[in-house]
Amino acid sequence: MLLTVAVIGAPHGLRGEVRLDVRTDDPGRRLAVGQVLETEPSDAGPLTVSRFRSQGGATYVQFEEARDRGGAEALRGVRLVVESDEDEDEGDDDEGWYPHELVGMRVRHVDGRELGTVAELEHFPAQDVLLVTEPDGAQARVPFVAELVPEVDADAGVITVDPPRGLFAADPGEDDDEADDDGSDGSNGRGDTAGPDDGPDDPATSPSGDRPAGGA
Repeated sequence: MLLTVAVIGAPHGLRGEVRLDVRTDDPGRRLAVGQVLETEPSDAGPLTVSRFRSQGGATYVQFEEARDRGGAEALRGVRLVVESDEDEDEGDDDEGWYPHELVGMRVRHVDGRELGTVAELEHFPAQDVLLVTEPDGAQARVPFVAELVPEVDADAGVITVDPPRGLFAADPGEDDDEADDDGSDGSNGRGDTAGPDDGPDDPATSPSGDRPAGGA
């Protein structure tokens, strides 16, 4: 099975350096100088890493095959891939996950409600984020941390989450609940519904039939 190590992004500078969207938990080894990587599409490679550096949470590389900005621009969007190593996978920390292992898994609230399915595992410098598509088509982003994602059951294909209220459209925040009780439904705050007859009686049409004093 081919695993995506990184996706090539925009050129950086004039000498062929590119920024990578890293998809591996070991970029220092997978992208070390001298590594030869296959690509998707295959006719874009193979590519040989000639320089690797990290700066400000971003990863940059240069390839022997792309020495200028034009060559780097032609590689934008290309995936760097490697063949899966089954022996290595068995020795990996159980906390490490590849995107293809999570995409399509059901996302379930700790209280048992079904919240949607995983559309993508997004990588950011601080942490990974699960992109979840809800049943109504809305999308929610859940930081992939133990506090919010207490369990990943690969055998059952289920990810259990404990998100704060408001993160999912199906689980509105407390402010949304309060809005339903603030009188916006037409109530006058006493539990009664305001109506056109709630104002003072018009003396001219009072049940007594008397006309107001002072008239001619």
